[in-house]
Amino acid sequence: MKRMTSGLSLALGAILALSGCSTMAPKYTRPEPPVPAVWPAGPAYQGTAKQGPALADIAWQEYFVDPQLRKVVALSLEQNRDLRLAALNIERSQALYRIQRSELFPAVNAGAAYSAQHIPGSLTGSGQSVTSHAYSLSLGMSAYEVDLFGRIRSLKDQALDQYLATEQARRSVQMSLVAEVANNYLALAADHERLKIAQDTLSSQESSYRLTKSRFELGVVSALDVSRAQTIVEAARVDIGRYTGQVAQDLNALQLVVGAPVPVELLPAGLTAVTALKELSPGVPSEVLQRRPDILQAEYQLQGANANIGAARAAFFPRITLTTAIGLSSNQLTGLFTGGAGVWSFLPQITVPIFNAGENKANLKLAQVDREIFLTQYERSIQVAFREVADALANYGTLGEQLAAQQALVNSSAESYRLSDARYLGGVESYLAVLDAQRSLYASQQNLVTLRFSRLANLVTLYKVLGGGA
Repeated sequence: MKRMTSGLSLALGAILALSGCSTMAPKYTRPEPPVPAVWPAGPAYQGTAKQGPALADIAWQEYFVDPQLRKVVALSLEQNRDLRLAALNIERSQALYRIQRSELFPAVNAGAAYSAQHIPGSLTGSGQSVTSHAYSLSLGMSAYEVDLFGRIRSLKDQALDQYLATEQARRSVQMSLVAEVANNYLALAADHERLKIAQDTLSSQESSYRLTKSRFELGVVSALDVSRAQTIVEAARVDIGRYTGQVAQDLNALQLVVGAPVPVELLPAGLTAVTALKELSPGVPSEVLQRRPDILQAEYQLQGANANIGAARAAFFPRITLTTAIGLSSNQLTGLFTGGAGVWSFLPQITVPIFNAGENKANLKLAQVDREIFLTQYERSIQVAFREVADALANYGTLGEQLAAQQALVNSSAESYRLSDARYLGGVESYLAVLDAQRSLYASQQNLVTLRFSRLANLVTLYKVLGGGA
């Protein structure tokens, strides 16, 4: 019995040694990125060539410095269903990888059996009935494939790459979620501020309208001035209704992406209350782009397709499977553990592909085409990512000047309105000049909010396209 156990152990050791061979997959080399080595330059990119830490190395908590926004983002990371689904997909891919990896090792099973049979005397030849019993214990493996040509190892590598790609997909979902929450939060803040401007304008113009109406009753101004003053009041009321509805929609969008109701104390009152986001360096394209989770996901998928070629190549070669067992057998339970009860079996089988109507060739061609598809998708992902970063940097380089100019326009419009109103009250100008000045001030204030929102949203976009940290 000891001799049989020793022989089986040596056989299993030799099998595992043979199974440790390399695969027939092509050697993987990371493709060169099909984009320029530097970001675009020119008047639109002023101030973008800064030095600083890579965004992938900065946690989102360090980038989004507003404390209320941080809490809302943290709530979304706990409650958002898309992120939860991505995490479940990771667990699924991990389980599939473990299943595929387990085929590299023999599955050893233990078994016990008992059987009894009774044969009547009319069938025994001796005229005596016979009752037989059989007891057995066994330990062995069934249909284990010796991976001489790396087929199973290639499939294991492909499953591993798919698991890693799924992990990067989860990172990509999280990064997009953080950016979407921030954008929705800023949109809500911007519309709150637009609503406040409309409300302040309504309050101011209602006072002006009452004053104009009183002057009309005294015969100082015409009915046309009263009508013009009323148009501003009604226009402000229209905007209040529009922005009130927009604020409600913004809140609905924010709560949907967060995945839960957002506490009132975390909601923004306006853009002025939002702490500015952190400024960052764009880095070097070859380093930045290849650290984005969507690019890494595409590369892992490419590596998985490369490994699949090894499995397709190995299908052209013989497959060796082994079934072994060692154990004890006796017709009496008391004799099961006595000398001479040992049994063993060793059943090697080799399968050689001879004719399958070109199936193996077609599978190899399919694997090779799949690799080219994933290579093209990988290169396309890099090109799209480069364009996204370039666009965000172009906005970044110009929004600062636009914001400064718009602020100057608001100041100038406010002064123009003040002077026009004073001249009107002094009887020097008509109310039409006041109306034009007020409209210009109102439009410039709303445009200032839009540009401030665009500036902050651009920083959120940079966080996303530069591969924001976890």
